[in-house]
Amino acid sequence: MNLLFLVQSFGILFLPLFIEHLFYFKVDILTQIGCVESFSQSPPSSSSPSPPSSVNKVSSGSDPWSAWSASKSGNWEGSDGWSAKPEGAGAQRNTPNNWDAAFGHPQAYQGPATGDDDDWDEDWDDPKSSAPYFKDSESAEAGGAQRGNSRAGASSMKLPLNKFPGFAKPGMEQYLLAKQLAKPKEKISIIVGDYGPMWVYPTSTFDCVVADPRKGSKMYGLKSYIEYQLTPTNTNRSVNHRYKHFDWLYERLLVKFGSAIPIPSLPDKQVTGRFEEEFIKMRMERLQAWMTRMCRHPVISESELFQQFLNFRDEKEWKTGKRKAEKDELAGVMIFSTMEPEAPDLDLVEIEQKCDAVGKFTKAMDDGVKELLTVGQEHWKRCTGPLPKEYQKIGKALQSLATVFSSSGYQGETDLNDAITEAGKTYEEIASLVAGQPKKDLHFLMECNHEYKGFLGCFPDIIGTHKGAIEKVKESDKLVATSKITPQEKQNMVKRVSTMSYALQAEMNHFHSNRIYDYNSVIRLYLEQQVQFYETIAEKLRQALSRFPVM
Repeated sequence: MNLLFLVQSFGILFLPLFIEHLFYFKVDILTQIGCVESFSQSPPSSSSPSPPSSVNKVSSGSDPWSAWSASKSGNWEGSDGWSAKPEGAGAQRNTPNNWDAAFGHPQAYQGPATGDDDDWDEDWDDPKSSAPYFKDSESAEAGGAQRGNSRAGASSMKLPLNKFPGFAKPGMEQYLLAKQLAKPKEKISIIVGDYGPMWVYPTSTFDCVVADPRKGSKMYGLKSYIEYQLTPTNTNRSVNHRYKHFDWLYERLLVKFGSAIPIPSLPDKQVTGRFEEEFIKMRMERLQAWMTRMCRHPVISESELFQQFLNFRDEKEWKTGKRKAEKDELAGVMIFSTMEPEAPDLDLVEIEQKCDAVGKFTKAMDDGVKELLTVGQEHWKRCTGPLPKEYQKIGKALQSLATVFSSSGYQGETDLNDAITEAGKTYEEIASLVAGQPKKDLHFLMECNHEYKGFLGCFPDIIGTHKGAIEKVKESDKLVATSKITPQEKQNMVKRVSTMSYALQAEMNHFHSNRIYDYNSVIRLYLEQQVQFYETIAEKLRQALSRFPVM
């Protein structure tokens, strides 16, 4: 009787879980045969992120970059990349890999309890997504589109302002036409420096080390996940987060700042191979790069949202901060209401010129980045495929020739045959060097380009937001003439669009300074590794040459 009761009890406990797993399995199968266009899970009140990726590993000799050459970023490719979304917001270090050694970090807070009432999404990933590199360009585009569609984070405040016909969302009109903007507690200052408008940078900066990925489980071990240890360098106090916590942070940053600041997507989710060592290492490397980007930004790094993610002390504090962030009304275009440029207002002509200049540059850079990714992809394929094989063929041919010469029976050619054999082995060693070199130099150049492709993919929506505001100011003359708004309201609109322009210029100055530093560093590293690579080959060839005397 007791045994029957236990069986029934466990059956009731695990039946919903079994049905859930069966449902995901069914959706996965339908997706693979083309019956389901897309399927994703997301944190509460946020859209599901799915940037491009692939199952290929870094060590794979196959093409790990193929989708980057084919996929598009942002809305550049349309006939009018700016008009489609006039109000949307813009859509490495190695560490010891001992993640499977234990399930927790005694020195760090373990993060939110797995059974809390925050209704986190389960750790099931988008079936269209996969691992560290990119293979399927169509799925990559689908993922990018899903993230892009989430960039509409207007404020949750509702005002009965409908003076602009055809203006779908109240956010921009609410910002432009509000008679008086409430003074927020948080203030984002913009000053004019040597290179124009700029954000105010904190007196001390910090980074965040993402390390020590470890496997955890819940539901009596039926569900597993990987959590990462995050240690801000300014506090040296560690907290742990799972990927979906990063995902939540990404979505909240996107909703809050995405109208003014490009928020690049996280490394992609994947449904299989999530616990493979190579995938975890690559994901950790990309999470590290993403967190470093966020720490570098003077607005994001100092925001309450970002600081709470890094510095919560217990589960209660985490939940309180999480709920507060999700109810934040200073989001979407309302983020501009927190900005105070310490400069005179700009006229509408100058505002439009600045906006067009940003759009022109970011579009051109997007094209240049995609071209370099395409060339890099082709070079990677050649270095890991046909080129090493050619060196191997030369090496084997030389060794075969030495074998033939040895069969002559002539006593005076031993030194020559040995020298030819060693020359053949040298070419086989060169083949191995060639095959492994992309991971030492091209990998970092491609990763940097991929990061910037993510940034640039946000700008069409950001520029669209600015152009939408400019158009509303242009329409304001008609509204004044028909007494729908007052001249003072029109003047307020121009002032607020001027604030938006200063924010755009400040962000571009931050973008340019980072771009110069990043590309100087990564290309320097690439060239240093290339010099070392060719010097190694030259030394091996010199050693082979020394065995052949001058006659």
